Amino acid sequence: MAPIPITIVTGFLGSGKTTLILNLIPQLPHTYRLALLKNEFGDVAIDSQLASSAAISGVQELLNGCICCNLVGQLGDALESLLKDIGPDRIIIETSGSAFPATLAMEINRLGRETGNYVLDGVVVVIDVENWKGYEDTSYTAKMQQKYTDLIVFNKWELVDERKYDDCLDRVGDLELQIANVKSDKGRVDQSLLLGLDSALAKDGDSVNGGYSKDKPPHEHSKDHETEVEVLSANLVSEGDKPKSVDLDALETFLLSAPKDEVYRIKAIVSATRAMASSSGDIDESSESQPGVSMYILNWAFGRWTFTCSNATLPAPIGVSSSTAATAVSTTHETILRMTIVLARGEASKWKSRLEKGGMVQQEGEGGFLMISRVI
Repeated sequence: MAPIPITIVTGFLGSGKTTLILNLIPQLPHTYRLALLKNEFGDVAIDSQLASSAAISGVQELLNGCICCNLVGQLGDALESLLKDIGPDRIIIETSGSAFPATLAMEINRLGRETGNYVLDGVVVVIDVENWKGYEDTSYTAKMQQKYTDLIVFNKWELVDERKYDDCLDRVGDLELQIANVKSDKGRVDQSLLLGLDSALAKDGDSVNGGYSKDKPPHEHSKDHETEVEVLSANLVSEGDKPKSVDLDALETFLLSAPKDEVYRIKAIVSATRAMASSSGDIDESSESQPGVSMYILNWAFGRWTFTCSNATLPAPIGVSSSTAATAVSTTHETILRMTIVLARGEASKWKSRLEKGGMVQQEGEGGFLMISRVI
């Protein structure tokens, strides 16, 4: 069984974490099993009651303490309970009281190594722009903690003037670290940015493509809110009689070269003759029992990636417009990679050009047609 991805959503009380999660749910497939582990202060977990009524498969609560501190020892039991009772496709941990989630992230990594049941997908920090005064601690320790933050979501920015928002950006800049950041649309951020690709989402065609397609336009933002990310869709179609495999050496070069302040997420279904090591050096052992070409799920998030064997299938290429590409897609050719790349605003054209030059996403050996289109 593939490890369950865990997404951490943290931030100070009232920053809008629960709203962010509730706005995520309608973007997921109806059959998707999402579990929520909440860290509440007080005897009545109001937010948990709200969340449990919003199509979340299960809610586990840890009360009266910071999960990043004195409750971290209970994390393993809470996750195991969700695993046995629900069998979720993903677990979201929502924790309050600390914007520095290093302890929690390290504990999830430890539990993942020991049990093989979990993998850390991403750490999201929600900031209330209206009320936030900045990081009081900009020491070396604070910077080390902040290295475990993958994405900062600026919430309630619509309620302040531009100067207040710029001041908020400056306070984040005091840490002198390159961290991806976006503004929410009244508490909403597209799931393609918040979540990586897992086995359940891989079964859903729209999710593989980040939830976007030409027939299904992206979420319509308010008039005063620009799209915070740009999205590329890449399809690699095989050519010739050689094994229908992606060149994993070239792919790894691409993953290693992608700056995490420009490229936020890379998600793909990949056809390959062998497994590629994850960024931690681990290799999915289940692939060893499957000789020949196998399907894998690549999930790259803010500099880290996993490469997991899967029973996912590759649909026909999308976004094909050129006559050459259209000719290539015939009954004798197969799609061997379908990839979605979520980028910072203003980066799509540059990365589309880099990928089209070759050497990053290509067929093993010679041949193959790479088709790249900009979705948003």
